Amino acid sequence: MAQKFEVSEWANFSDEEPEMSWNCRWGILVLVFIIGGCEADHQNVGAQQPVAKTAPSRPPIPVARPAPPRSAWLRLQADGIHDVDNPALRLLQQPEEALSKLPRAAEGNNVDWVAALRSGVIIPRTNVFPETKIKVLDRDVIMEKTAGMPMVRFPHRPHTEWLDCKNCHDRIFKAKRGANAVTMRAILQGEFCGQCHGAVSFPLTQCSRCHSVPRPSRVRPGTEPTK
Repeated sequence: MAQKFEVSEWANFSDEEPEMSWNCRWGILVLVFIIGGCEADHQNVGAQQPVAKTAPSRPPIPVARPAPPRSAWLRLQADGIHDVDNPALRLLQQPEEALSKLPRAAEGNNVDWVAALRSGVIIPRTNVFPETKIKVLDRDVIMEKTAGMPMVRFPHRPHTEWLDCKNCHDRIFKAKRGANAVTMRAILQGEFCGQCHGAVSFPLTQCSRCHSVPRPSRVRPGTEPTK
């Protein structure tokens, strides 16, 4: 049952006591509102902020690093020629070790053998027997029948510095001007120059190394410029 107050009970309090009591009540009420508002704000802020999520584990992204320079020569174990099961293979010198210090070329085995010989980097043995006489012929032969291509210069000197004349004459080339029907088709089939070039000498794809002589300009009769 609710307690019932009589008017006479309030008469026992002085005029100031009821006023102080109401002030305290208003203060408590204000304090409750303030605290409640702060808690509400805190809850709202927490609801507005996204909850941090842990990213799924992923492998680290590899850092791009410059690739090491590629060797121009394959190792003997990877050239497809040597027997990798042969234990004697380890006794052979690797091409990179043997050739990397020689003058470079952009084709073939990547060595300019003529430049290596001229510079003295290599000094090949010219004969096996001391009594064998070596003949170096310094003479160029110009081949004019090359259709629309520049003419071919055949230099005897770099060939005779390596080879004896009997290597070519007369089994491959007849030692007479105009006696050899040299064509590119025959060369590509392994005849004439194709006996060595593409096998032990620079490949036939290096056209300008042979077709090195510009063809002189020819003026047809009746088309001369007027002065």
